[in-house]
Amino acid sequence: MSNRIDYGNLMHDAMRGLIRKVLTDVSENGLPGAHHFFISFGTEHPEVQIADWLRDRYPDEMTVVLQHWFENLDVGEDGFAVTLNFGDSPEPLYIPYDAIHTFVDPSVEFGLRFETQGDIDDDDDLDDYDDDLDDLPEHEVVDMGDREERDHKAKPKGEAEVVSLDSFRK
Repeated sequence: MSNRIDYGNLMHDAMRGLIRKVLTDVSENGLPGAHHFFISFGTEHPEVQIADWLRDRYPDEMTVVLQHWFENLDVGEDGFAVTLNFGDSPEPLYIPYDAIHTFVDPSVEFGLRFETQGDIDDDDDLDDYDDDLDDLPEHEVVDMGDREERDHKAKPKGEAEVVSLDSFRK
């Protein structure tokens, strides 16, 4: 038994459980309202199943969108399968939850990002890490306020950022 609680992995397991629950509901009832998902995953993960031409095109990471056209959404304990349309060519995919890097539902400004950090060796001195705790910010509750006002404050005039989705389309 380890002498530490692995909060990072526990949190990732909980977040993956949330994704599984959301996808299960979508598979049973469809996407409600304006909800849709951008799911980025590592194509190098050994359990990812995608067509060879997709793996060649996206050797490290790929982002898929579950919105207008998807079928055969089958949600399992360790991952999900779905068929997506790539240029009028349906392609089945299997994505294990462990391969997911981000899960975003922009319709409600919700997103999860899975980041990996190096594990602490059992031989490391925990006192070295206690000093780092002093540098952590205190818990803060942020009022997101009105979206228009927040977006206006967040983007100074003349500094707009354009993001192209063409790379996700064939």
